[in-house]
Amino acid sequence: MEWQKYNGELLKLPILSAVEDTIIREQNLGNKLKVFIGTDSQVKRGIVEFATVIVFLREHRGGFMFIHKNRKTHNMSIKERMLLEVQQSIETAYELCPLLDKYSVDLEVHADINTNPNFQSNTALKEAMGYILGMGFIFKAKPESFASTNCANKLVQ
Repeated sequence: MEWQKYNGELLKLPILSAVEDTIIREQNLGNKLKVFIGTDSQVKRGIVEFATVIVFLREHRGGFMFIHKNRKTHNMSIKERMLLEVQQSIETAYELCPLLDKYSVDLEVHADINTNPNFQSNTALKEAMGYILGMGFIFKAKPESFASTNCANKLVQ
């Protein structure tokens, strides 16, 4: 899986090593970190483009993120696409969990799913919430899911 910085620079290390180096560097600088993981997708001419982000937020000092993009050519329903977004976020969170626990870094998983039933993405809300909470993660949906709704969204537009 290829990850990059927001400026497009590819990470030279595997994601676990890059995240660990980042945590150590930020903690050595005296920064308290919190990590947010989210995925968004966009359908363009039958291709679904996904972007998963790992957002590092420094308390009172801004943040930055690592990005992974991938595509699927599968025709899918909105519910299936929303649940695939959640699955990609959970896979990333699950991989990073032992590392975040080791360094006492809090984690939230964000889903680009609307809590308002008038929106199509709401059809996946119950399943997504159950999936994320069932895996033991803190779950946020719109309007609180900035990692997926704002950060990842900018990468698939």
